[in-house]
Amino acid sequence: MTHHSASTAASATTHAEVARLVEEHGGLLYGLAYRFCGDRDRAEDLVQEVFLSALRSWEGYRGDASERTWLYTIAARACQRMSRKRSGEPVRIGSLHELLPFGEERIADVPGSEGSLLDKQVETEARERIEAAIAALPEEFRVPLLLKEIVGLPLRDVGGIMGIEEATARSRVHRARLKLRAALDTALPRQPMPAPPPAYEEQTCLDLLDAKQDALDRGVPFDGHVICERCRSVFASLDLTQNVCRDLTQGELPEGVRERLRARLSDPSEEKSL
Repeated sequence: MTHHSASTAASATTHAEVARLVEEHGGLLYGLAYRFCGDRDRAEDLVQEVFLSALRSWEGYRGDASERTWLYTIAARACQRMSRKRSGEPVRIGSLHELLPFGEERIADVPGSEGSLLDKQVETEARERIEAAIAALPEEFRVPLLLKEIVGLPLRDVGGIMGIEEATARSRVHRARLKLRAALDTALPRQPMPAPPPAYEEQTCLDLLDAKQDALDRGVPFDGHVICERCRSVFASLDLTQNVCRDLTQGELPEGVRERLRARLSDPSEEKSL
C-alpha cells in the first residue's frame, strides 16, 4: 500500500470514528452545551467545535482515558473558552445558610410520585427554575455540575477533566446542587403548618446533608429514618432536583446540526490542525 493510500485509509477511519461519536454522544453533548450556553445557536456552535476538535486530535488519542472522558474533556475546555467571552457572571454562589432553610418558618411540601395534576405543574415550573439556575451558575461550578448530573460522570472523572482534585470537584458539585435545590424550592408549595424547631444541632444536620449528597453521588439509597422534618424536606427536594437534571439529559441532536457535521466531517480540510 502506498503512503498516499495508507494516509487516505487512516483519514477515512478517523472520520468514521468521529462520525460514530456524533451518533453516540451528539444528543447528550447538545443537551450539555445548551444548558451551559442557555442559547440554542451558541450551543450548536459549541457542539460543532467539540466534534471538529475531536476530529483534528483523533490521531493523538492513545486510549489513556475512555472515549467518553476524552470527548468531554474537549467539551469542558470548549465551555471554558466560551465562558471567558461571557459577561455578567455571578461572583459568588452563596453560603450554606443562604442555600438551606435553617431559619424558614414554613418549609417546602415536596410533591409525591403519584403523578397528580399539581405534581405535573410543579415539575414543569421546577424544570424551568433549575434550567435558569444552571445557566446562572459561575463557570467553575456549572461545568462540574453538568458533567456529573447531566452527563453522569463519576466525580473522579469530573476532577480529571477539570484538572482539579476529586475532593474539589465533589465540593463544587455539592454546592451547585444546593444552589439548584434552592431555586427549585421557590417553586414548591409550603407546608400548611410551621415546621417544628430543628431536632439536632446545626452541624449534625450539615453532616447528614453531606452523607445525603454522597449517596446521590454514588446513586445509592439514603437511610432517612433519623432525620428531622426540615432535613426531610431538603433531602426530598434534592432528590427532585437530581430527577429533573436527569430528565434534562433526554434530547436529540438537531437534524440541521447533524447534517452540517456530516458535511464538515467528510471534508478532508477539516482534519488539519488549527
